[in-house]
Amino acid sequence: MASNKNALIRYKTIDQCLRNTMRKWTLDNLIDACSDALYEYEGKDVYVSKRTVQLDIQMMRSDKLGYNAPIEVYQRKYYKYAEEGYSIMNIPVTENDVKVMNDAIQVLRQFKDFSLFKEMDGVLQRLEDSVYSSQKNNRAIIHLDKNEQLKGLHFIDPLYNAIQKKIVLEITYKSFKARKESQLIVHPQLLKEFNNRWFLIVYHKSDYMNLALDRIVAIKEVSDLNYIDKNIDGDEYFKNVIGVTVSNSRPQRIEFWIERRLAPYVITKPFHHTQRVIKETEDGVIFNILVQPNFELERVILGYGESIEILKPEKLRTQIQRQLHRARKRYITPNEESPTE
Repeated sequence: MASNKNALIRYKTIDQCLRNTMRKWTLDNLIDACSDALYEYEGKDVYVSKRTVQLDIQMMRSDKLGYNAPIEVYQRKYYKYAEEGYSIMNIPVTENDVKVMNDAIQVLRQFKDFSLFKEMDGVLQRLEDSVYSSQKNNRAIIHLDKNEQLKGLHFIDPLYNAIQKKIVLEITYKSFKARKESQLIVHPQLLKEFNNRWFLIVYHKSDYMNLALDRIVAIKEVSDLNYIDKNIDGDEYFKNVIGVTVSNSRPQRIEFWIERRLAPYVITKPFHHTQRVIKETEDGVIFNILVQPNFELERVILGYGESIEILKPEKLRTQIQRQLHRARKRYITPNEESPTE
């Protein structure tokens, strides 16, 4: 991790400590907190010296980063913010900051028509919206779906760096099914986001594994093993699936019916890039897709409730029937008659 990124993590950690007025913070307390934060991000012990934290506090007090943090020492050993409610995270964006960011956005926009940058337009729009809303009296125009409680996001940076620098990792992992944590020696290959969750695709022993970032407990670099680069192309690797669960099975032709009122939603937002309209019926539309059946496909199907029917293959149709039958049983109380149509 770059030293300037380490510094930003320390600034943020010191800020979080000083905003917590329920306890007193000595220099040693702040050193420990910074060390713990860097361990959480790096997955290994990072020595933070007394001098480093003292310089961090000096930097936060100065105008170099625009913080001008009112950090004071009382009783000759405790640190606190002199202003109640102060945080470096609340520093307003200046007019000059907005100008510089807008200039950067305009430079990037010049490249959007090149094939390499074709997918950047949405990113630039969101960035532009963030800059616009940071100015006084402006509200954000774009609202993104986000989950503030999502765990594991702090692992994205170190995992990205490990993939980029081809570093073998020891990952402490606890799946939802496991009773205790396990240690896995893995070769990280790809980061994947699906349905607001992040996953790490790794090469482990002789096969690939998907690790959910919210189930990762800790990561540690393994320096004495050679990294195995499988050169995974994300588009190629996930081309036959919905979601992240990839198997060695061949893709199958899935044929399904959607009732007429919901058909436009499925046409405008296809289940998969292979989706095709087979024919229209009196009460709906029949589609097919070519995918590997997996957990995520079943979740999509079940999400449409009574508005969808799997026609082929029979195995998937039977699987969905079983799940719907079990779901129906949960809503029937003893001696209750079946609901009328």
